[in-house]
Amino acid sequence: MKIRFLLLGVLWLLCATVALGQYRISGQVLDLASNKGVAGVQITNDYNQDTAFTDLEGRFYIGQFPVGEFIVYAESPRIAKGMAQGISVQGGDGTLEIYVEVVAAELDLVQITDQANSVNWMRNIDGMGIYAARKCELINIDQVTGNLATNNARQVFNRVAGLNIWENDGGGLQLGIGGRGLSPNRSSNFNTRQNGYDIAADALGYPESYYSPPLEALRRIEVVRGAASLQYGTQFGGMVNFQFKEGPSDKKIQLVSRQTVGSYGFFSSFNSLGGQIAKGKLNYYAFYQGKRGNGWRENSGFQQHTAYGGLRWNIGSKVKLGAEYTNMNYLAQQAGGLTDAMYARDPRVSIRDRNWFQVNWNLAALTADIQVSKSTKLNVRNFGLYAKRDALGFLGAINRIDPGGNRDLISGSFQNFGNETRLMHKFDILHRPAALLLGGRYYQGYTTALQGAASAGSDADFQLLHPERPEGSNYAFPSRNIAAFAEQVLNLSSKWTLVPGIRYEYIRTASQGTYQLRNTDLAGNVIYEATVADNRSRDRNILLAGLGTAFKPQDGLELYGNISRNYRAITFNDMRVVNPNFLIDPDLKDEKGFNADLGFRGQLNRWLTLDASAFYLYYQDRIGQVLKTDSATFRYYRYRTNVSDSRNIGLEWYAEADFMGMGHALHPDTRLALFTNIAWIDARYIGSQEPAFKGKLVELVPKVNLKGGLDFRHRHLRANAQWSYITRQYSDATNAETSPSAVEGLIPAYHILDISAGYTWKMLSLEASCNNALNRKYFTRRAAAYPGPGIIPSDGRSFFVTLQVKI
Repeated sequence: MKIRFLLLGVLWLLCATVALGQYRISGQVLDLASNKGVAGVQITNDYNQDTAFTDLEGRFYIGQFPVGEFIVYAESPRIAKGMAQGISVQGGDGTLEIYVEVVAAELDLVQITDQANSVNWMRNIDGMGIYAARKCELINIDQVTGNLATNNARQVFNRVAGLNIWENDGGGLQLGIGGRGLSPNRSSNFNTRQNGYDIAADALGYPESYYSPPLEALRRIEVVRGAASLQYGTQFGGMVNFQFKEGPSDKKIQLVSRQTVGSYGFFSSFNSLGGQIAKGKLNYYAFYQGKRGNGWRENSGFQQHTAYGGLRWNIGSKVKLGAEYTNMNYLAQQAGGLTDAMYARDPRVSIRDRNWFQVNWNLAALTADIQVSKSTKLNVRNFGLYAKRDALGFLGAINRIDPGGNRDLISGSFQNFGNETRLMHKFDILHRPAALLLGGRYYQGYTTALQGAASAGSDADFQLLHPERPEGSNYAFPSRNIAAFAEQVLNLSSKWTLVPGIRYEYIRTASQGTYQLRNTDLAGNVIYEATVADNRSRDRNILLAGLGTAFKPQDGLELYGNISRNYRAITFNDMRVVNPNFLIDPDLKDEKGFNADLGFRGQLNRWLTLDASAFYLYYQDRIGQVLKTDSATFRYYRYRTNVSDSRNIGLEWYAEADFMGMGHALHPDTRLALFTNIAWIDARYIGSQEPAFKGKLVELVPKVNLKGGLDFRHRHLRANAQWSYITRQYSDATNAETSPSAVEGLIPAYHILDISAGYTWKMLSLEASCNNALNRKYFTRRAAAYPGPGIIPSDGRSFFVTLQVKI
């Protein structure tokens, strides 16, 4: 392991050569007829493919360039045709004016924001998706000033309102985000994708993602909420798509090497190669990231390796083929949870030293983009996953001492295959532009789950003692999903857009296997044991429908609203898992409901950006966990059942003000922006007479979720300070304040300060971060199983430094 990291460091040092100076281009896009600035035009340079969007006055700035001759491209659905204009950089910053012919039709118009923002809004039609009249954010990773090496979700998603974030480890091994009052557990309430295809263990039966793409390899992150179910299937939270970078189109080879060191033994090495060869027809991008750390707490060390390779091959001008493969594997020791008393005394302590977790994730995809005609595109995605995850340790309540002896092993394997095909057709209705999206999806999964006794040692020995007859359970979970959907963009006028949609789903989930039924007395002695066969299957035919509308009172401003039906099938974990900390209702039902949005967004002027919205999320037969007492042993345990109907009402607000844009002059080299991101959510159980949770607050929903900060940039220097504040929340539906096992109880309010800065000089970049700068003691979750059970403390103050070279 040490040799591998040393070789990577030597490779990086060999690449450290001197590069030419870098300069910036600013300019303005003007309408040829009126000589007025044109907003929303995408500007791209041919040197490194950096992009920017013109502001309300048509102004932009873009860089960095060495001395030489370059071409700048201007593209937008608002202009008759794309424009290319050359510019000569002679040793200083350059300026230019681009004149274009504006057309009346506005179909793909991107929402206007400052191109220096880390978050923009997606176009009405972006690629092969329709995002008009929806709550959707586009995170530009290159504009994020934060700790990318550890996948710090607080900093990356800081401008996406209402996200509740779970923190499981200090290395960013897993991403846990939930929006609008939904559980953040491994982002399972989002449809998680990479380059447009699924990456979760099983999209229907086990939608948890143990794999998080490295932020250092990403170009952007797309977040779609509200009416996302029509295009992305049966979920309530929406869709998150991680889009990798591609090789630069103007170079045969480009190397990027990033080396990061940090507190508690953290080290990360990220190295990528990309470029365009075969006379510009073949684009390639590949990376490797290795990272390790000792962890902030005792018994929390980890090591992770991620590798990716992708090819894009242009066959003529109408066909583009793609192939990619990803492998991620990691091994992490898990420090376990704490009781409230232990946490109060010392949150860094650990009383579990035999718990381990390992993951091996393999993803592959073959894609085709076909320009059928000038107005019709076809996209075909074939994707597959082969993955394993193993959890090893003592599952007993955290208020019990680990007695030694055999540990418990839960081993899962995931094999699935899917195809998603989309056809986008653009046409005119009554001389106004319109678009129709048709899609189909086939998905087949096969999951196996074994639970039984493992070795009595303390090392990472992931072997069952009796694999032929495990002591816990032995299951296979086949699943199948067939879907078809249609969505249309209709421009009823130059300002008013209507977006109707419909989706049909066939879902089949099944369980085939056995589990061991075992009862013990108060001393832990087995008084009854039996093997129970458990074979079940469920078939559903579901029809989802939705409607969205948007109104643009003026250029760059938009009122939008939507409503759509949602559906979520019960998961494999809801069918059977043996855990002394909770039991599962054998008569669990699927969840149903709908999402509704009403919002306003836009750039009010050159310096102020705003996105304010209200939402209503209705959940019927919501699955939750209730604290109960065993009548025989008098032990507390969690009971997972259809708790009740619930409703989440919320207000989301994002505003960003660039003080340098308040005057009339454009300041391309300096930016001083203040942003606020606030979500207020009231989530309650309704329609139930059960006193345990009648009228109670829904678990894992903080009333107020606030993030705010200051972002400063001057030429090659950038800095960011961010403050996060999350109010208290409960971990179960009964709103228990505390419990002996610490699985149920209050998650107190907390606030955190993160500070980051970076400087770029020629080919070198230096970045530094201080996370939790005030060294606050806090936690974001109480776990029922791994990595707990009990309170999972978050990391204290930590420092990170990154050195990057790009050649």
